[in-house]
Amino acid sequence: MHIARTGRGVAASAAATAALVAAALATTSQAGVTLAAPAAVPHTQAVPAIAGHTLVHGVAGPLSSEQCQAKWHINCYNPLQYRTAYNLNPLYRKGITGKGRTIVIVDSFGSPTVQHDLDVYSRQFGLPSTKVKVVKWGHVPAFDPKNSDMTGWAGETTLDVEMAHAVAPGAKIVLVETAVSETEGTTGLPEMMSAEKHLIDHGVGDVITQSFGATENTFPGFNRGDFSSIKKLRYAFQAANRKHVTVLASSGDGGATDMKADGKHYYNKRVNSWPSSDPLVTSIGGTQLHLNDKGDRVKPDSVYNDYGAGGGGQSHVFTRPGFQDGVKNIVGTRRGTPDVSMAAAVNGGAWIYSSYDPTATGWDVTGGTSEASPLFSGIIALADQAAGHRLGNINAALYKLAKHRDTGVVDVNDGTNNSYEGVTGYKAVKGYDMATGVGTVDALHFVNALAEASHHS
Repeated sequence: MHIARTGRGVAASAAATAALVAAALATTSQAGVTLAAPAAVPHTQAVPAIAGHTLVHGVAGPLSSEQCQAKWHINCYNPLQYRTAYNLNPLYRKGITGKGRTIVIVDSFGSPTVQHDLDVYSRQFGLPSTKVKVVKWGHVPAFDPKNSDMTGWAGETTLDVEMAHAVAPGAKIVLVETAVSETEGTTGLPEMMSAEKHLIDHGVGDVITQSFGATENTFPGFNRGDFSSIKKLRYAFQAANRKHVTVLASSGDGGATDMKADGKHYYNKRVNSWPSSDPLVTSIGGTQLHLNDKGDRVKPDSVYNDYGAGGGGQSHVFTRPGFQDGVKNIVGTRRGTPDVSMAAAVNGGAWIYSSYDPTATGWDVTGGTSEASPLFSGIIALADQAAGHRLGNINAALYKLAKHRDTGVVDVNDGTNNSYEGVTGYKAVKGYDMATGVGTVDALHFVNALAEASHHS
């Protein structure tokens, strides 16, 4: 079974493709920590998805949306446009920047240039940068820019860090780099879950964002109706639930279907992926933004469906959780995904900067729900700061807020869908749907409403 990073991107690159935390992490040496996962947990190989589609070369720097349309017939957005689109600027003016909160990002291998790249990204758009605390979990091998697995994950790492920072510029970022070595056995999900639990147990992190997933059907025992291989991996999420840490996961880029174990072909039927399908996780789906160069919407958001499609549908492992009882006419007896959505379309992708590969240093435009999850992690960091404490599992509050006006939950109901690879998906209709969940957010109102809801939960 493969675990795939969920971002699929269009890349347009320059040149040639162009102290709480410190104390808590004192027991985690930079040389790497290896702690065994609980007994009987299946070891699953971690493999990043395709790095993306490169459509253009030789861009000296990020361009405007108008220029992107003229050159490549796609829209491309920068963080300043996102700030307008999601109504973030009024929060920043009030001092709500994520200050005092910590976002944990988990990726295999990581990127050797993540701090430098974030500094360049921040400077380009006039943002304050932040120190990225890197935790190496296990014996992470030296980065090899000729290793496609490593460069794929490095691209994911870059996207995760820069998107989280774009929304919550005042938040601290802890990047957990896990080791995946094909010569020393197959590891992946258990290692990621053990890393997450270690940080949770040591009080590190208020929100965890996961831009990876594995199709439920590919787990050992699934075909026999034995879901223990997934359920034995839930220990990190159970710990997060106890410690009031919010856990997010990308819903995937295969619409209502997803990848088979070979990582190359899709199922010809509706399937779902974990950890997005876990009821202890908030599943983050994808939308397509339609913005002008100022970041104002020229038309309402639609479903992400171009070089991938926002993942969504019914879980075959988990039954409907209580927080979805109000949408049981949509999800039936199963857990439905996603819960909420953010920008993910490639046509409308985000500018990022990377230099981990010396032959492909520069600016890229990248999409996928692995963009959406770190964007939403920034929203959670803002809400945590506004509330003055961790919000923890937000799912119950999210669905309650969606029932009321003026709470910042913005319905996506334009009738577009997440059908993909010949598998019929779901339409974005009024109310909850399995294309975009409850919709997307107006951060000014959503952050305050979510923070207020947490005081009454």
